Amino acid sequence: MKWQQVDASPASVYVMVLAPGEDALAEITGFAREQGLGASQVTAVGAFSRAVVGWFDRAAKDYRRIGVDEQCEVLSLLGDIAVGEDGPTAHLHAVLGLSDGTTRGGHLLEGRVWPTLEVIVRDSPAALAKIHRPELGLALIDPESPIDPE
Repeated sequence: MKWQQVDASPASVYVMVLAPGEDALAEITGFAREQGLGASQVTAVGAFSRAVVGWFDRAAKDYRRIGVDEQCEVLSLLGDIAVGEDGPTAHLHAVLGLSDGTTRGGHLLEGRVWPTLEVIVRDSPAALAKIHRPELGLALIDPESPIDPE
């Protein structure tokens, strides 16, 4: 992965270009942790050699995995970065275009880049807390929760 900061103040903007074989979610989350991002917006376009998206099953409180085992275009990848229990965490949704013109979409669980993924990360000077909500089975942004500096 290559990256460049294209704007610095007051809100930073980064351009990331992911390489073939890299996992998009892991790379974006790793970058967020290295840079200490706490309240960011993410957009991207590119393609995957394969991917897994998820549909959240309320009853099971877990994602149903939807595999995409073919080359697909990343028609839209949108999300945010907020501070969770393990540090900054990317929450991404994707719409993937298949060879027959149909789409698959959902919560991005895995996306193997091929040939590239061009990612724009717009950070803010704020930090948002992502709090686990056991009754839902999800960690969600809570704008009223303070960020623990530890």
